[in-house]
Amino acid sequence: MSEPLSLDALDLTALMCSRVCHDVISPVGAIVNGLEVLADEKDESMKEVALDLIRKSATQASARLQFARLAFGAAGSAGAQIDLGDAADVAKGFLEDERLKVEWNLPRALLPKNRVKLLLNLLMIAGAAIPRGGKLKADAIGEGETMGFKLTAEGPNARVPPHAESLLAGKPEQTLDAHHIQPFYAGLIARAAEFNVTIAPEGGAIVLTAKPA
Repeated sequence: MSEPLSLDALDLTALMCSRVCHDVISPVGAIVNGLEVLADEKDESMKEVALDLIRKSATQASARLQFARLAFGAAGSAGAQIDLGDAADVAKGFLEDERLKVEWNLPRALLPKNRVKLLLNLLMIAGAAIPRGGKLKADAIGEGETMGFKLTAEGPNARVPPHAESLLAGKPEQTLDAHHIQPFYAGLIARAAEFNVTIAPEGGAIVLTAKPA
């Protein structure tokens, strides 16, 4: 059996930075556009539309940055723990919109940093499994030190995201780029946390599980 791909640290850093920029550039661009309208527009109703765009885009940019800080960042020193309540807040802020809702059934608890980072990264993959929207459910498997996660993505035409299994296994079938790096990174976190991850269809939904190896 082939070993997972070992990616150069500089390449991993560059690709992850590109991914974060990709997620943030759209709302930031919308803020810039709104400010340009405010500067040039004389019509008060159009100014109000621009202000509403700026408010919504600033909220979206903030939510995406807060999520990236926990899911991709250091979020404390080595060995740090993260509150699942904080993880719930950033996950809902990042993922929820008029099409997608998050049902968070995990207990409020402090868990090791890498385990929470894994949870958040798997939620991103679960969200990608229902591109037309629906519901994401986050449930616990077990409890305490050995607690794992079960994520269920329910929605129209739910399907396993392309290449998700090979990327999670660290054995990409294509050149890694900013689009593919996130599930690959999730696999790195899983192995660092000594967790096994699976993704598969189940009764019309897509289910991801993460359990201690």
